[in-house]
Amino acid sequence: MSLLSDNALSHFENIRQQLDLTSLNDLQISDLKTVLGLSDFIVDAFSRQPELLLELLNSGQLELDQRCAQIKAELREALFNSADETALHKTLRVFRRRHMVIIAWRELLGKASLEESFEHTSYLADQLILQCMNWLYEKQCSEQGTPMNADGVRQTLYIFAMGKLGGRELNFSSDIDLIFAYPDRGQTLGGRRSIDNQVFFIKLGQRIIAALHQITVDGFVYRVDMRLRPFGDSGPLVSSFNAIEDYYQSHGREWERYAMVKARVIGEEGPYKKALQDLLKPFVYRRYIDFSAVESLRKMKAMISAEVRRKGLKDNIKLGMGGIREIEFVAQAFQLIRGGRTVELQCRGLQQTLKVIGEIGALPPERVKKLLDSYHFLRSVENVLQQIGDKQTQTLPENELDKLRLISVLGFADWQSFYQKLKQVMFDVHQEFNWVAGDKRDENEAPEQDLCELWALNLDQQEAVRLLQEKGLEVPAAEKFARELLGFKEDLNKRPIGPRGQETLDKLVPRIIKLICAYPDPGALMNRVSNLLLNIMRRTAYLELLNENLGALKQLLKLCSASPRVASQLARHPILLDELIDPQHLYNPTELHNYKRDLRQFMLRVPEEDMEQQMEALRQFQQMQFLYIAAADIAGGIQLPQVSDHLTCLSEALMDYVVQTAWHHMVEKYGLPSNVAGQERKGFAVIGYGKMGGFELSYSSDLDVVFLHDQDIQGETNGPRVINNQLFYFRLAQRIIHLFSARTNSGTLYEIDMRLRPSGESGLLVASIDGYKRYLEKDAWTWEHQALVRSRAVFSDQKLLTEFNQVRQSVLSQIRNNTELATEVSDMRAKMRRHLNRADENQFDLKQSPGGMVDIEFIAQYLVLANAYHFPQELCKWSDNLRIFETCKELGLLSEAQEKLLTEAYCHIRDAAHRLSLNKQTRIVDGKLFKQERRDIVHIWDKFFA
Repeated sequence: MSLLSDNALSHFENIRQQLDLTSLNDLQISDLKTVLGLSDFIVDAFSRQPELLLELLNSGQLELDQRCAQIKAELREALFNSADETALHKTLRVFRRRHMVIIAWRELLGKASLEESFEHTSYLADQLILQCMNWLYEKQCSEQGTPMNADGVRQTLYIFAMGKLGGRELNFSSDIDLIFAYPDRGQTLGGRRSIDNQVFFIKLGQRIIAALHQITVDGFVYRVDMRLRPFGDSGPLVSSFNAIEDYYQSHGREWERYAMVKARVIGEEGPYKKALQDLLKPFVYRRYIDFSAVESLRKMKAMISAEVRRKGLKDNIKLGMGGIREIEFVAQAFQLIRGGRTVELQCRGLQQTLKVIGEIGALPPERVKKLLDSYHFLRSVENVLQQIGDKQTQTLPENELDKLRLISVLGFADWQSFYQKLKQVMFDVHQEFNWVAGDKRDENEAPEQDLCELWALNLDQQEAVRLLQEKGLEVPAAEKFARELLGFKEDLNKRPIGPRGQETLDKLVPRIIKLICAYPDPGALMNRVSNLLLNIMRRTAYLELLNENLGALKQLLKLCSASPRVASQLARHPILLDELIDPQHLYNPTELHNYKRDLRQFMLRVPEEDMEQQMEALRQFQQMQFLYIAAADIAGGIQLPQVSDHLTCLSEALMDYVVQTAWHHMVEKYGLPSNVAGQERKGFAVIGYGKMGGFELSYSSDLDVVFLHDQDIQGETNGPRVINNQLFYFRLAQRIIHLFSARTNSGTLYEIDMRLRPSGESGLLVASIDGYKRYLEKDAWTWEHQALVRSRAVFSDQKLLTEFNQVRQSVLSQIRNNTELATEVSDMRAKMRRHLNRADENQFDLKQSPGGMVDIEFIAQYLVLANAYHFPQELCKWSDNLRIFETCKELGLLSEAQEKLLTEAYCHIRDAAHRLSLNKQTRIVDGKLFKQERRDIVHIWDKFFA
């Protein structure tokens, strides 16, 4: 413990040089030395406010109810003396630091119980939030008038405190999850002009968040998370009671029921507060015994386990197996199953809930006691971890000093004895969780002894082949399978693997061998699976996932057998293995209109300020969705056009999220550009070209895009760092490209291709809408007009969308000499074929050979450019080939037979290319394929271009 003592002594000497400590007695000196060694947060607080020490020695001795009364009175007085919002921010931060030091001092020195710390911390947060809200409400009323409803009743803001704050069990360095609400719609009275209540309360909510969340020289009060509100980030910051009720009745999801179990209302006492608290009870608590809650809980826990694996979290006492979250789930399971009938269970604090569970006999008293003891132990560990540096962490420390601090406070002689105790506690918790909410594991099909020997013994090729033949494999298949299996064993021997991983592999591989024997090409499948196993061998959690979940293992083999592309994707990104657990979800991709919603919900788990995690999470979401789409594709659940629709809608959801994120960061840094200040728009659009524009994205597509901004962007931004608007949009575009293209652990999101912008690679990164129009009308080549046919806005506000559509229609419907047009299109096609066709005379390049996909696309583009002058509305409406052909048939530009031939040939050839892509094969095929269809396409081509 000398490291701890040396640390304490060093800090003590620094304090002694700043303060006169002669008035302290020996016990106080001893306490001071101890606590300085234990907490960097307290050391930092004393260096910022040396006078805290003497205040602490007085306030720290009071009883809890006296300290709470002191918090309420002193904060009210301090805020009364705050002249403006800058002073308010300083007062809140200094006040919070002072009282958090008292809480940490008492708990680290063993002067306070865990329950006292919970109550003290939660009460402090309540008062800081409530009094901050009241101060800002009065100030805003003096500026804008008082909000009233239609009956003339004054309206105030109410706040749902969620999570541990709602349950009055706040941890030391917690975020606070809040939801803002106000009773009724109406208008303000008494201000210079009347404004809508919603506008008033949104402004108030923004000021409250800034007062608590903003980092100043004095730090911050609390990190505020508003993403649990109705519709998350895309929803209004503040909602009326009616809007909240409608949301939870119509849109509320299962995870939101769990969140609302602990919701507690902070605000002015009276009927409004009670009405809001009662509002959501029918949503949270069903009137019947609701066993569906257990299945939802299992899924939520599976998601959290996946999250732990995804982030590579180790020794996490909150999210790990047997952690705090599993105890919360046990309590919430009983609340949601029985809470509608057993009113006593409708409580918010976890400890109170567990006690009620014991009192009503839902769990035996000894098991309730074990859960409570485990909860106290884990929360004590959590508080100490956070009191070291006032950081929100639940992960055990890796450095020796912090380890010593932790075991010193908890009373353990050494790290090993503490760690053994922790593991036992978490094991016990996990057992209880499995008893309450665990699913019965699939009965593992035990492989025969000889298959276990095939893996365990050092058999040679001949012996392995003979054994596999006995299992029904033909000689060639057995030889290939044996070769792959023995090669895998050899590779494995060259790589270090721990005893736990080796033990899991020894159980898993014989099971895999038995299942693979039933597949048509077991050798190829073994090759794909062994690549995956080599990638995850050091991540034992994934090996255990496959070993313990037979359903997931079977899905893995099914997908790897069907598609080498999916197999390599799973090998590169093992986090996707978690998605194999639920086949119902796996083979049913997200509905097209829900990609944005699901992405938003997925991103709720990621801190907004952590850009690295945000980028990683976006890539993980994309890969998960790719897997769902590919699985449904392989299973025949969706056809090729639907595959492309799904991939395109996914790319648009990601584009929307990335643009919004980049915009938020730019505005935070530079403020709003003057062309959109005071407007609910961005003056920025993303135009999708090519496969994105034509709804034809594949699994490996880049995104061809062009960025546009408003025509008149003279002026500057209005933020802390002023830049001109042109530079703002340029940096916004750079930020978007970076968010897409930067390589993280999960790779890139998409490659962004900007070469179709005006003047190509030498042109501006973001063009004005008028400059874009001017270029297309005066300087663009015919092939650029062809590209415009397959373009559409994939992100835009309404003003720019209207302007882009007008430009597109104006350019496409220009008067053209169709003879010259046919020559230019035909020449460009010949040039492309010379450079890009990879097939010889006996082969067919599905894309570039005569009669291939590009010929069909060029026919569609020619038909639009040649005829849009006569039919601008009809021919400029669509950007995808199939609907262009259908429109041409309706206009008499194609016969019914021609339209059918072009459409069917395009779908068949694209489908073949798509299948080859799934199997990681080249698009060059035997020249005998598609012979008649190719002749027909060439015949149509000659009609237009000969």
